[in-house]
Amino acid sequence: MLKLICRTEESYCSLVIRLALGAVMLAHGLQKVFGWFGGQGLSGTIQTFTHNLGFSLWVPILLMVIEFFGSIALLLGFLTRVAAFGIGSSIAVCAYLHHVQNGFFMNWFGNQKGEGIEYHILVLAICLSLLVQGGGSFSVDRIITERR
Repeated sequence: MLKLICRTEESYCSLVIRLALGAVMLAHGLQKVFGWFGGQGLSGTIQTFTHNLGFSLWVPILLMVIEFFGSIALLLGFLTRVAAFGIGSSIAVCAYLHHVQNGFFMNWFGNQKGEGIEYHILVLAICLSLLVQGGGSFSVDRIITERR
């Protein structure tokens, strides 16, 4: 089962998109967990999701695990498909709950109620590509696959 999940080819394309998505999502994870880059940190994120948005406690905890640890896993290329599935799922839910009603485009000029879904579509496409191709070159997945 592990070999099936970790299977990947020597692909620099997968490496590039894996590193790009990992870096972008790590910034979001650091905002939620540590409050870096203008984020709310652990307690603020939990407060926002449970009290302001009405989610159960497990939702922000799962989201922080996905964004923080999932992005680190992507950067390392470790269980790339699992991390890509988690990030893709969280982005899809986020887009559906908070962004689809704002249309397609980002709010570049401040004349919309919120951000559109163009960023989310790109992230979902990257996640889908990683689900199909795996982690590619210079990934822990590749090392695991070669050893088995």
